[in-house]
Amino acid sequence: PWWKTAVVYQIYPKSFKDTNGDGIGDLQGVIEKLDYLKMLGVDAIWLTPIYESPQRDNGYDISDYYHIYKPYGTMEDFENLIKEAHKRNIKIVMDIVVNHTSTDHEWFKQARSSKDNPYRHFYIWRDEPNNWQSKFGGSAWQYDEQTGQYYL
Repeated sequence: PWWKTAVVYQIYPKSFKDTNGDGIGDLQGVIEKLDYLKMLGVDAIWLTPIYESPQRDNGYDISDYYHIYKPYGTMEDFENLIKEAHKRNIKIVMDIVVNHTSTDHEWFKQARSSKDNPYRHFYIWRDEPNNWQSKFGGSAWQYDEQTGQYYL
């Protein structure tokens, strides 16, 4: 497989290159640096999440998998990045977070609407939480007043 010998360069767009002066890196900034990355010998770019997100977890709390986080650009910018990268024989590897979503994601909103909602089983709910601690401090569990349960 190609990835066993490839040089893979991880890009966190937010801090990579800002092209519009708002202080936030963007997809256009990645495009502008493709020739430089190719010169470095990069075979693939590992792109951290660029999906719509409230950014409470640096983009890993995805609220919409179908849209690009607006400060990074548009779907057209992303499609252009893929096209330009492929012209240089650089692969794009997306960081897709499938084990959790943002509380702003439609699935979670549906899940918290009732204990019988079909999306409820997409998340972990408990009447009483255990003692698990969050990486960010405090309990890993959050209380949901709507259904009277805790979620991870």
